[in-house]
Amino acid sequence: MSNSDPICPLCDRPIPEGGRSLHHLIPKLKGGKGGPTVLLHQICHKEVHATLTEAELARDFNSVAALRAYPRLEKFLNWVRKRPPGFRSKVPGKRRGR
Repeated sequence: MSNSDPICPLCDRPIPEGGRSLHHLIPKLKGGKGGPTVLLHQICHKEVHATLTEAELARDFNSVAALRAYPRLEKFLNWVRKRPPGFRSKVPGKRRGR
């Protein structure tokens, strides 16, 4: 980890090289291709997509503030903030069975 690591706008922890993931605030499938993006921890990004559908993200959760305020994500963020920046974990959710 270096002092130049970007800060995750969701959990406020530095994002180490190799743990970064680009999130489209409006999902690409919902017209967000070329739209605003934010750099997140992989674990935070996975939790966003395990929690909310593409339609919910496009309609109601297309800003960092809205994502942070969603109760399940708020609980997750309070938990993950206590972990080291390079922490990774399997996130349960829809992405199983591929």
